[in-house]
Amino acid sequence: MEIPTAEISNGQLRARLYLPDAQRGFYRSTRFDWSGVIGSLEYKGHQFYSPWFTKTDASVRDFIYKDADIITSAQSSMVGPAEEFSRPQGYTSAKPGGTFVKIGVGVLRKSDDSAYSGYSNYDLVDSGTWTVNRKPDSVEFTQAVTDSSSGYGYVYQKTVRLTPGKPEMTIAHILRNTGRLPLQANQYNHNFLVLDHAVTGPDFRIAVPFAIQTARPPESDAAEVRGKEIVFRRTLEAEERVGIGIQGFGTEAKDYDVRVENVKTGAGFRVTSDRPVASMSLWSIRSVISVEPFVDVSTEPGATTSWTYTYTYFARP
Repeated sequence: MEIPTAEISNGQLRARLYLPDAQRGFYRSTRFDWSGVIGSLEYKGHQFYSPWFTKTDASVRDFIYKDADIITSAQSSMVGPAEEFSRPQGYTSAKPGGTFVKIGVGVLRKSDDSAYSGYSNYDLVDSGTWTVNRKPDSVEFTQAVTDSSSGYGYVYQKTVRLTPGKPEMTIAHILRNTGRLPLQANQYNHNFLVLDHAVTGPDFRIAVPFAIQTARPPESDAAEVRGKEIVFRRTLEAEERVGIGIQGFGTEAKDYDVRVENVKTGAGFRVTSDRPVASMSLWSIRSVISVEPFVDVSTEPGATTSWTYTYTYFARP
């Protein structure tokens, strides 16, 4: 089965995107936004965003280790700067068998009275109407969803564009609420960074513009917070992971500014946004580093919310 893709380039960056498709798409589960999935990005000989897992298994909840393999569920088998609207719309008020909405996915069916989990694979009732507009240096995705049963509806547009003449990529979003109920929505980017297939360890540095505070420092001695940086003290092995909640940011968009660099190779990226951080965390294992900033994109009926992430890639000599 051939997975639908699109290739874009601006002469400096070259990226391959997977396109939403309910039958053949790279990602067809119910956790992550189906649009703008970046399978690879190349800059000056460096490879960003290849898969962080080796196999998939529908019986797995999130991911597991088996010998040298990292095996993911359908829900978590995602790559690149993947996005999720983590709050489902109408799940709490829906009865078992009723419907609720996950922005970027569509209308889903509630199976029972258990709490919502992004790791559960809900039945997809309607993925809405997807349209894709391709250009040499950009891809625009639009999803229209209406669920008269729950009262939620939206038109969601995402444009992934490579900036002319720069090693820069923007991901611009427009969310229009077409339903009768407010969209109590947030979004985060998981930023599954796999850089040249390097193992997570002392070569990597994570930096933000504010002094990092955390209620729970890294449990492992493999990493530590140093002022405005998180550093890895040794290579992560086997099933080790480093994860912390990141606090210390303010209420202005200037604190949405994350830099991840491999200091040995000089390659990395910086991401900024025009919206302030609502929350932020780090999750990392041996194959991937994920800094996850959240933003609030709640939208009243008839209103529109827009926001943009800007990625700058670098490769120092």
